[in-house]
Amino acid sequence: MSYTIVLKPSGRSYSCGADTSVLKAGLDAGLFMPYSCRSGVCNTCRGRVTAGQIDVGGVHPKYLTEEDKARGYALLCCARPLSDLVVEVDEIDAGSAVRPKYMPVRVLEMKRAAPDVMIVKLGLPMNEPTLFRAGQYVEFVLADGLRRSYSIANVPSNDGVRQLELHVRHMPRGLFTDHVFGHMKVRDIHRVEFPLGSFFLRDNSTRPMVMLASGTGFAPIKSIIEYSLQRGMKRPIHLYWGGRRREDLYMTALARSWAAQHAHIQFVPVLSEPTAACQWGGRQGLVHNAVVEDFPDLSSFEVYACGSPIVIESARRDFIGACGLDASRFYADSFLTTADKSSTC
Repeated sequence: MSYTIVLKPSGRSYSCGADTSVLKAGLDAGLFMPYSCRSGVCNTCRGRVTAGQIDVGGVHPKYLTEEDKARGYALLCCARPLSDLVVEVDEIDAGSAVRPKYMPVRVLEMKRAAPDVMIVKLGLPMNEPTLFRAGQYVEFVLADGLRRSYSIANVPSNDGVRQLELHVRHMPRGLFTDHVFGHMKVRDIHRVEFPLGSFFLRDNSTRPMVMLASGTGFAPIKSIIEYSLQRGMKRPIHLYWGGRRREDLYMTALARSWAAQHAHIQFVPVLSEPTAACQWGGRQGLVHNAVVEDFPDLSSFEVYACGSPIVIESARRDFIGACGLDASRFYADSFLTTADKSSTC
C-alpha cells in the first residue's frame, strides 16, 4: 500500500510505501530533506506530523521522548506511514544541495595521524570531478551490502574535486576499520556513495559560530573552517575540540595555526581524561561543558557539532535548554558505531 506525504510549508508531495521510511521515500523522490545518520540518533531528520497516522519506529526514548510523540514529532528516517500524512519539516534549498551518486575510488595515501587514527586519501575517477558541501560525508558500500560512513575532511571546490580526505578511527573488532588498519593498501579500489547528509556550512548567515568536535569529528569541522577561509568569510568561529588524551587531538598544530593567523578564529582544546604523560595544562572536562562555561548565552549563535552521539546529545540538550540556543540553529552529525545503529529503529 502506498500513501501520499505532503511536506509543509513547501507543499511538495510524494508517495511512500507502508514499508518504507518517510525520509527514504522523500529522498528517492528527489526532495532535499535534512538527514545525517539515518539511524534514529542524530535528530537531524526530525519532523512534526500535523495530519495522519504514523509508526514512529523503534527509536530510543532518549532521542524521541513520549512527550515528543504526543506532540506529533517523529524521526523521519525511522517513521513509516499508516495513512496519508502532512509533515512539517525544514527542507533544504535545492540550490544548496548536491545529489549523491555511486562511483569507484582508489586509495592514494594512508598516513597515521595518531595510534588509532588513519588519514586516508582517495582518488576519484579522472573524468568525474565531484561537488560536495563542506561538512558532508561519504559511505563505503561493502561487498556484503553493509555501509560505513566517514566525513570528508578536505575543502570542496566549485569545479569539483578529484580527491577525498577521510579521518578513520580504529574501532577494535570493527569490520571495516580492522581492514583499514590491517589490510588496506594503496591502490585498492572501493565503491562509495557521496555526497551525503545535510550537515554543511550555512554560508548565508552572519551569526557567530561555535564549532564543536570530539575525536575524528574534527574532520568535517576542518572542511567547514578551511572552506570559510577560502571564501574569505569573517564570521567569528569558536572551535572546541575534545578528546580523552592529547593524542586524540591529532591536528592541534593546524587548529592553532588557524587561530594564530586569523583574528576571528578561537581554538580551545579540551581533554576529559589527561594522564601525566599528556603534560596537559589546558582545559579539562567534557568539551561541551567548556562551551557552556564560556558562552552561557548562545541565543545569537549557530552551532556545528560533530562527534559521538553522547557528545552531540549532551550539547544539544544543554545549549538549547540552558544557553538559549535556537534549536533550528543546532547542526549536527553523530559518528555512530555499528552497535549504535543497531540499538534503534
